[in-house]
Amino acid sequence: MPDKNARFHPIIYVRGYAMSAQEIDSTTADPFCGFNLGSTVYRAVPERDRPPRKYIFESPTVRLLSDFGYQDVYEDGYDIMDDEWKDNPDNRLARRSIIIYRYYDEASRLLGSGQRPPIEQFARELGELIIRIRDLACANQANKLTPDTFRCYLVAHSMGGLVCRALLQNPAHDPHDAHRYVDKFFTYATPHNGIDVAGINVPGWLAHNDINNFNRDNMAAYLGLGRAFEQTRRVDWIPEQRLPSARVFCMVGTNRLDYEAAFGLSRNFVGQGSDGLVRIENATLSGWTDAGGKGAPCAKAFAYRAHSGYFGIVNSEEAYQNLTRFLFGDVRVDMWVDIEQIRLPEAVEQQASSGHAVNALYQFELLAAPRGKLWYLTRRTSEEDSVACLSHKEWMTQRDQHRSLYVSTVFLANSARVNPRRRSLAYSMTLGVRVPDYEIDRKLWINEHYEGGYLFRDALVIEMVPPKDASEAWRVKYAWQGAGVGPADTVVDATVLDSGSIEIRIAFGSDAKPGIQGNVRLIASGWNVGADD
Repeated sequence: MPDKNARFHPIIYVRGYAMSAQEIDSTTADPFCGFNLGSTVYRAVPERDRPPRKYIFESPTVRLLSDFGYQDVYEDGYDIMDDEWKDNPDNRLARRSIIIYRYYDEASRLLGSGQRPPIEQFARELGELIIRIRDLACANQANKLTPDTFRCYLVAHSMGGLVCRALLQNPAHDPHDAHRYVDKFFTYATPHNGIDVAGINVPGWLAHNDINNFNRDNMAAYLGLGRAFEQTRRVDWIPEQRLPSARVFCMVGTNRLDYEAAFGLSRNFVGQGSDGLVRIENATLSGWTDAGGKGAPCAKAFAYRAHSGYFGIVNSEEAYQNLTRFLFGDVRVDMWVDIEQIRLPEAVEQQASSGHAVNALYQFELLAAPRGKLWYLTRRTSEEDSVACLSHKEWMTQRDQHRSLYVSTVFLANSARVNPRRRSLAYSMTLGVRVPDYEIDRKLWINEHYEGGYLFRDALVIEMVPPKDASEAWRVKYAWQGAGVGPADTVVDATVLDSGSIEIRIAFGSDAKPGIQGNVRLIASGWNVGADD
């Protein structure tokens, strides 16, 4: 039987879309297809009149090599898809290998015909690559692998995530059942629900440079969505029976201002609430089941990064930390906000009681950072259009449906592997609930309105110690920071769920008017439990 919790597997990187023939040639001429690009600048705040500060990120490739002992698979000028590589008895594919899926080679004028194959072919050839990697990894006796125990990771940027999905969820593109060897799937800024320009999905007839790959009707066809698309007219679903949503992570960019493609025209036409090319609402996935439609949300996190470029999401510390924690980490924490009460200002409440139509948009901000770090694992703010939203009308008419909001997932690395005397995992979580304005009969209510005001805002420090074995229980402490910065000192009881995960509820809010009350609900579980290092 496969060890589903093994920590280190080969990583297959699948790059994103290249529009022009020149871009395809440039991609083909790069051995790592952009996965080797780093950055030396970091924009810490969204104000463009403040210069970025220097922050050197060496690239995902270099960091995986230096931090986790991975290696590339190029030998004597060949890669593993070349027979010359396979026929060399000195070549061995290690478990900690980075493989670049060079699907644009055939489309380039340097190594191919210059004609673009369809995305369906890219998906089928990705499956063939996985089978090739399986055979080579199993042939290396040092790996102690068999075809039943072999697994790999898929890491994809932009359209590369759609290539992966076409393999993972459409059996028509997977004749070798390669999807069953994929342990985890990570996407950077993938347009999972297509690309919208000026509020309109790119048309299906726009075949020039394969732009119609991002048309939802075309996507539904090559993804094999069928009834799921007919019911929802969305394509951001992945079948649970092919790859469980718990094994998928979506990294979302929120900085459109630094995306310079097409001289800035892209960010202007795609608009706010995007990374300059992909709208935030289109960059995540949910599970889908044959029995009942929508399933569990896939893990997601947000970073103030553009789709690509100097401030791009792939060459960022935030995305790299989420990637490595997702692949190799020790604890998974899914973060929810459970809403118990929402109170209107007294004057607005009187208008509602008199039969007037009242509405408001509640914006839930969230920032989470691990102990001792200078970056966020997830960052959702109103200014960056990345908040989770709930309207007052939704709350009043469908409160049972909208009582719980999933906001993000963080993966934590166990410090015990670095410092055995400090086994706790700790991070800070800042929660804010804003109401930009209230409406009465669709007219703004500006009495006693203060721009930028919050119904609630505070930082929460959480410290948890996972059990060493089944005989121990989780130990969890927390502290709100509103009264001053301090260590987590309040012990919280954790409820053990049937899945073996624990549920932690921490109350927030007050009975003020206006105001909000509820619970921060955290679902914590071991990740890569029992994995070998």
